[in-house]
Amino acid sequence: MSTHLQSEAAALAAAGHDHWIETLEDGSHVLIRPLRSEDRELERAFLERLSPLTRKLRFHAVVKISDALLDSLMDVDYQQNMAFIALAHVDGELREVGISRYAAGEASGQCECALTVADEWKRRGLEQVLMRRLIEVARRNGFSEMYSVDQAIDRDMRDLARELGFCAQLDPDDATRVVRRLEL
Repeated sequence: MSTHLQSEAAALAAAGHDHWIETLEDGSHVLIRPLRSEDRELERAFLERLSPLTRKLRFHAVVKISDALLDSLMDVDYQQNMAFIALAHVDGELREVGISRYAAGEASGQCECALTVADEWKRRGLEQVLMRRLIEVARRNGFSEMYSVDQAIDRDMRDLARELGFCAQLDPDDATRVVRRLEL
């Protein structure tokens, strides 16, 4: 494990912050912790490094990385809106390589989730790690159902959702999208 990640983890522990280090399927290590307000520039850089396809799959459209978008993504209260950030040292720099999040839905007890992993970090097991922790925290915070709205062409999300036990159906309002639900 990188000494940079170890020192980052030690600093977080000393400050009393919840965090953990995961070893992924390829042996690489990531530090995962709740998203904090000081992560804004990490989030901006992460979004800017995503491929156009990954960004479109996440946001369902071509989006400009704006202050307004970042404001909405950084709005986390750790109960109704939660996000976990995955960090790794890449070329001597601490980078965001993935994020999972949920936000309370319109119906009581529901939360909508989203997951984004950097293109070069996909298929290493990071998706499962981030989503399992998110599901666990949503349950603990009293949600009874988690759902996502994904592009029907997104095979990675289809496979991950199936592995995690989500049920899927076409979005009745948009046949290019799939709604996936998980009873918590």
